[in-house]
Amino acid sequence: MSELPRGIRNNNPGNLDFARQPGAHLETGVPCPRFAAFPTMADGIRALREQLLHYGQRGLSTVASIISVYAPPGENPTGAYIHVLCSRMGVQPGTVLDLNDAQTMRQLILGITLMENGPGHITLPQIDQALHGLPALPQPAEA
Repeated sequence: MSELPRGIRNNNPGNLDFARQPGAHLETGVPCPRFAAFPTMADGIRALREQLLHYGQRGLSTVASIISVYAPPGENPTGAYIHVLCSRMGVQPGTVLDLNDAQTMRQLILGITLMENGPGHITLPQIDQALHGLPALPQPAEA
C-alpha cells in the first residue's frame, strides 16, 4: 500500500503552512513539521478557500499572482503549476479571477489540490460539500 500524500494525511489538501488557523494544529510525525493539520478534510478545504480570499483582498487575483506567492519558485515548479491551473481553468495567467464566484473558487481549489497531492484524492463533490456546508460525504475505505 502506498502512503497517502502529506496534504491528505493532514486533512490539508492545499498544504497550507501552519499559521494558527482555527481548529488546526501543527502536523506531527514528520522530521520537520511545517504544515497545518485540520480535524476534517472539509475544514482543510475551507481553510484553503479562506487563504485564497485573503490573497484576493491583497490584490492577488490572477492565477500567476496567486501561485507565485502560494507556490514560490524556491520551493515549487511555479511556472508549471501556473500552466496546469490555467489549462484546467481555461484562463490565461494574467486573467483577473472573481474569487467570490463559486465556480471559479471550486475550480481553483480543485487544481491546487491536484497539484499538491496528485490525482484521485479530492473531488468536486467534496469541495462543494465543504464550501456549501452540505452533509459530509462518506469517505472511501483505505485499501
